[in-house]
Amino acid sequence: MNKLRACLLFLILGVALVLQATVFDFVSILGVKPDLVLLVVIFYGFIHGQREGAYLGFLGGLMTDFLTGHYIGLNALSKMAAGYLAGMGQTKLYKENIFIATIVSLAGTVVGQTIYYLLLLVTGIKVSLYNGFFHVILPVALYNGLLTPLLYGRFYRSSTRGLLKMPEV
Repeated sequence: MNKLRACLLFLILGVALVLQATVFDFVSILGVKPDLVLLVVIFYGFIHGQREGAYLGFLGGLMTDFLTGHYIGLNALSKMAAGYLAGMGQTKLYKENIFIATIVSLAGTVVGQTIYYLLLLVTGIKVSLYNGFFHVILPVALYNGLLTPLLYGRFYRSSTRGLLKMPEV
């Protein structure tokens, strides 16, 4: 990964994290705000593949964990899994289609958030999967899905023709 692209990805994750922690607190819908870091990870994994999605997911999750200070590693593992799974569609799905990207974002968010809740349970933290699914996971997935048509096109263009483009091998 070239240094400019790595710095740009780190910057994008940082901006997404800051927006998620500040601005979207005021733009929450029924108390739910999007997971912008997860959305960036899903987009990147979907466009660049499993390995790249997993790497960025781990980095974005660690950044989220360090900012929140809760249960270091849980976001890293859940976002890494979501990035890896989104990357599985890289060669099988039509990446240029906004509708398909929206479905991948919805599914990736549900998977990432569900893994996070399961990791909470494994660590002994009492959470209700039923309430978590209907009051957190599904609403966050819908919010991310609504943001996908607004954000994915720019991210896709940058990843295929702009600064985020992978160097030719």
